[in-house]
Order: sequence, then C-alpha cells, then structure tokens
Amino acid sequence: MTRTLITICAIVCLALSLHPFETGAARKNFYVNVAAGAHDRRETIVSFELPKELAAKSYGLRDEAGRVLPVQVDAKRQAVFVLPELKAGASKKYRVVELRTPRDVAASSRGVEVADEGKRLVVKSAGREVIGFQTKPELPDGVKSVFVRAGYIHPIYTPSGRLVSDDYPSDHYHHHGIWAAWTKTEFEGRHPDFWNVGDGTGRVDFVGVGRTWYGSVHGGFTSRQRYVDVKATPEKVALEEEWEVTVYRVGDGPRPYVVFDLVSTQTTATSAPLVLDEYRYGGVGVRGHREWKEKSKVFFLTSEGKDRANGNATRGRWCHIGGPVGGHTVGIATFDHPANLRAPQPMRLNPDDPFFNWAPSQLGKFEIKPGQPFISRYRFVVADGAPDKVELDRLWNDYATPPRVTVTNR
Repeated sequence: MTRTLITICAIVCLALSLHPFETGAARKNFYVNVAAGAHDRRETIVSFELPKELAAKSYGLRDEAGRVLPVQVDAKRQAVFVLPELKAGASKKYRVVELRTPRDVAASSRGVEVADEGKRLVVKSAGREVIGFQTKPELPDGVKSVFVRAGYIHPIYTPSGRLVSDDYPSDHYHHHGIWAAWTKTEFEGRHPDFWNVGDGTGRVDFVGVGRTWYGSVHGGFTSRQRYVDVKATPEKVALEEEWEVTVYRVGDGPRPYVVFDLVSTQTTATSAPLVLDEYRYGGVGVRGHREWKEKSKVFFLTSEGKDRANGNATRGRWCHIGGPVGGHTVGIATFDHPANLRAPQPMRLNPDDPFFNWAPSQLGKFEIKPGQPFISRYRFVVADGAPDKVELDRLWNDYATPPRVTVTNR
C-alpha cells in the first residue's frame, strides 16, 4: 500500500514539473487556431478576443507537445501571446488552459515591468531597461524656458544597452527622442505652431500618466497631452491627446531586438476643428543619437530601398535610422500601420540632422474634426548592428498583416 502511494505521488509530481503553472483546462474546452497566412512567422505578436465563458485570471496555450505559451489578457478581454514560429501557409492549434497566478508571476518570469522613478517611467524587458518616458520636465542649463517639455519617449536602448535617441539637441531644442506635435495649423482663425515652440504660438503640455501595467507578454502605460494655442486670450486647448505605449517581450533570437508600439488618439477640445495645412513635417518624430549629427555617421534606409539622398518626401512602410554609438553600429526603425491616414505615409528624412518624421501633411490639407478621433499607430524596432531589410520586412508583415486567429470550442 505504501509503495502504491509513493508511485502515485511520483506521477503527480512529474505532471506538475512538466506544467508548473497549469491547474487544469478551462471548464469548457476552447481552442485557438492560428493560420500563418502568406508569411513565415517567428516570435510574432498575436492577439484575439478571449471568450466570455473564460473567467479565470490567467491563461496559457498548450500545444500538442505539451508546451504552454503564456497569454496576457487586458481589461477589454484582448488576449496577447507570442507565436514562436509558423511557416507560411501552415496553421497550429492550441488548447486554452488555466494557469496558477500569484500576483508577482509576471515579474518573476522576467517579462515586461514598468516602474515610476519620479522624473520618468522606466520600462524593462527581461530585467533590462529598454525605454524611458519623461514625466517631469528637465530643462538643460542655458536653454530658454519656452522649450521645457515632458511627455515623450527617451531614452531608448538597444538590447546591448546602447542609447539610440537624443533629447534637447543643441540644433533643435524642441526635439525629444520620440515625440509628437503639429506644425502648420489653423485653429479658430489663429495659426498655432505646436512643433516650433520657440516661436511662442503653441506648445504641447504633458497632463499625466493614466494607467500602467506589466506582464509576461507585454507591459506599458497610457499618457495624456494637450495642444495649447498660446496666442488665444486666454490660452486655449485645441487638441487632447492620449498615448498608449506597449513594450513586448520578444526579440530573443540570434540577433536580438526590442519592439514597442505607440498608439496616439487625438480629439478636438472644442467645437472647432484643428486644420493641418500642407507642410513638410509634423506628427510623430524620431531624434537619433547625437553622435549622428555628423552627416557621415548617420544612415537612413526606407522600405523602398531609399536613403537620405533620395528618400525625403517619399512614401514607405518603414524607415530605419542608425549609425555608430561608441564605435558600435545601432539603429531604430519605425513602422507605419496600413490603417493610418494616407498610408503608406510620406516621410521627412532631414538632410542635415539625425531626424525622421512621419508627415501625412505632405500630401495636403486635412482636419481633425469634432467627434472624429484621429488615431495613429506606429511600431518601433531597436537593434544593434546595421539594418537588415529582409528582417525588417518580415517584422513589418507581422505588424501589418498578423496571423489569422479563430477560437472554437472543439
């Protein structure tokens, strides 16, 4: 009898060791079917809506070999996981299983963590800092107060820990890592410039951080900004903006990379529209490392194979900017989502400075109208080494045309 009990215990312990977080299948079995579509997939970010019947706090996807992928579910029941690999035209089936969920399971698995360090949020992936978000203005000595700003992404690091962004560069104090502003505008008959804040007609105020989150698959934050018409008496808010920034736990292959998304939602603050006139820049911008100020030390590459010499004012799915930092080549690529206005959007490749900007206003006037939120979506990929066009195309395909997911109960 004793020997029988020992055998049973051994079997139970073995089962738990194979699936240490799994407590059993969901009460009603559900299956997630993933179809790769036309592209090879590798470490692909995939999302689906969790069925309402599933009410546990944490889930995983178990394949036919017994391996379990973590699934992260948000308040809107959007479930996100990372698909390890799937060839073009192939499909894979997973069973949804409930997981044991201590509050600190995400941190202990070295997923994505977000910490408030007082002057900025710090986002870490697998224990190392990948981006910061400035929440308190820090004006460099000698810079006029009109340039003070918070509410932007900086610093930005490669997997090896090398910086790729800049803040308050001496040639353009209004450039800040990754930031957003509009340039040539009309609001209630006035013409505030929210980009060139040194002109004193407009500015963008950081309002505050909304929510933050962490997890085994992704982590991030939301923030609010206001576009203020300085020439109005009294000053008047023309536009409200919310950012949602999400960092993903991916990029662990032979050539590591960092991936994060920015979704900007802008709404009018009054009954008047904000008119965006045709102009060569304005929108979401990227300022590269200050070592790249010397023209010979920076290079641009677009999805269409263009560079700094012939890429400005062309349209593309992505653009990479890079160069040496401390003797090591690094870079950052930014992807334009096909749902964006005028996608593939026109690009500003600055001829003199290490600066890139998605600029839909290059194609002519448009308006942000009351009751019609203006949504812009971009993905960023940060890596060590020179850009690999084939790899960037692969990652853009994952972003723009993700695998198709269907959820069934059989």
